[in-house]
Amino acid sequence: MERATTTASTRTVTVDGTHPARTLLHLLGRYKGKLIPAVLVFAVKDSPLWLMPILTSAIIDVVVAGGPLGKLWLYASIAVVVLVQNYPSHVLWTRLYSGSTRHLGADLRNSLAARLQSLSIGFHSRASASIIQTKVVRDVENVELMLQQAGAPALSAVFVLIGAITTTAILVPQFIVVFALTVPIAVGLFAMVRLRANRRNELFRLEVEQFSARVGEMATLMPITRAHGLEGVAQSRVANAAEGVRSAGFTLDMLNGRFGSATWVVMQVLAFGTLIVAAVFSLTGFIPITAGEVVLVSTYFTILTGGITSLLMLVPIMSKGMESIKSIGEVMQEPDLEHNAGKRRVDRVNGAVELRDVGYRFERGAPPALDGIDLAIAPGETVAFVGPSGSGKSTLLNLVLGFLRPTSGHILLDGVDMESIDLRSFRSSVSVVPQESVLFEGTIRDNVTYGLDDVSDDRVIEALRDANALEIVDAMPEGWHTIVGERGARLSGGQRQRLAIARALVRDPRILLLDEATSALDAQSESQVREALARLMRDRTTLVVAHRLSTIRSADRIVVVDAGRIVEIGSHDELLAADGRYAALHRAQAL
Repeated sequence: MERATTTASTRTVTVDGTHPARTLLHLLGRYKGKLIPAVLVFAVKDSPLWLMPILTSAIIDVVVAGGPLGKLWLYASIAVVVLVQNYPSHVLWTRLYSGSTRHLGADLRNSLAARLQSLSIGFHSRASASIIQTKVVRDVENVELMLQQAGAPALSAVFVLIGAITTTAILVPQFIVVFALTVPIAVGLFAMVRLRANRRNELFRLEVEQFSARVGEMATLMPITRAHGLEGVAQSRVANAAEGVRSAGFTLDMLNGRFGSATWVVMQVLAFGTLIVAAVFSLTGFIPITAGEVVLVSTYFTILTGGITSLLMLVPIMSKGMESIKSIGEVMQEPDLEHNAGKRRVDRVNGAVELRDVGYRFERGAPPALDGIDLAIAPGETVAFVGPSGSGKSTLLNLVLGFLRPTSGHILLDGVDMESIDLRSFRSSVSVVPQESVLFEGTIRDNVTYGLDDVSDDRVIEALRDANALEIVDAMPEGWHTIVGERGARLSGGQRQRLAIARALVRDPRILLLDEATSALDAQSESQVREALARLMRDRTTLVVAHRLSTIRSADRIVVVDAGRIVEIGSHDELLAADGRYAALHRAQAL
């Protein structure tokens, strides 16, 4: 699978989900300017772990030898310095290391958001919004937790191992072999559980994503669920998904529990065995070793095995973090991109749109959704598309907007093939009013000016007035600072639609796309919205999809689409006079 690179606000993150360990090293390498000093500071901060056993051993030997007292005070002074330095060193370590991991997490989230904005509408129509949210929130959090919880124990185990082996090689070289045994034993324990832990974490992650999807589905369908008395069904679907999470989580916990217990037992046996062997050597004289050195060897080995045990206990969270990197990689390596980089930017749009022999298939081998569409739309012209459901009307609008790319033929904007232009720059001159307008949790003004900077109050008021939405603002206790609720839940359908029209007006677009913009409204709301749409459409290239033929009588041309082909074109009066497909549709709605 290809490696994917995405640009966040200031940093570029490369994520290869097929090689999570390599990806982790790459991510950490981006912060080596802080991480290398952090490691050096950690070595100083953690030095009491391997220095204190030396001092303890020396103090015991002073006691056994009966003095001198001056040495005791010297060792005590060194111990105080070694211990006290831990505080400033630990604060500096936290600043360097935690700062790096938090920046890494922010870069991952920003890169995921940027990648999601680059992916095609086709990807977003297939993907669950709840699962995507899980990847951006939970998976990045797992990576942060892995680095925060595993960083210090890993470095501590490494430095203790280095310090213990070095000191033992100098003072009691006969025990180096015993110390060195801990590494292959630890590696063997890790190898035994790694593959199973990875698989269990993957299954648990997939169950959590499925559960997130079910919860999102439940929230979306809540009005339908309540209206039909299906609370039990909805609860059952979520409960089944929750049971999957419980079962997968319990299986993972059991695996981690067995591994943790086995690790602890093996390391404790090794630590106690080392103490007994050192004591026997000292008592028998087989190896000349003092009482202090017995304590030194035993303490080192206990610290070492404790560090390795702590490190191995982190295998579960390491596995979870690696699985989360794989999960993030699923988005970062998704190939279904809307390719705009390097293409020509559009600085000015006149509004001429031409479709030349355009065809589109949703899947290879499937019947065409559109076939052989030829249509030239002049700047400022209003063209309406009608036809039965599934005839290809909305697909045609999505092709003009660039959400879909033609599988055959070409679409031209002002005489330029749209395949060669940066669609993001083109869309800055486009506004869309869909059947169900989308508002976010924010104020009325924020929703109207979404994405625009420094919009004057006068411009906003004018857009609201032309959209017949100023009365909405006047009726609100906080005016346009009123919070509309998630998806505009505190407003009626007609009010949401008029605010969507105001959002389009404030942008002063050259091309306007209306997709069933009035079909979901009652007669009074439709009348207000139609008035607002008439102002919005004035002097703009407008493409309209409508089922209600009464809403498109004034269109310059009406295009009748059936089974993916254009079957009639003309004005309302011309098509009625032709007594063809449009006339039949008109008579059916008049009944």
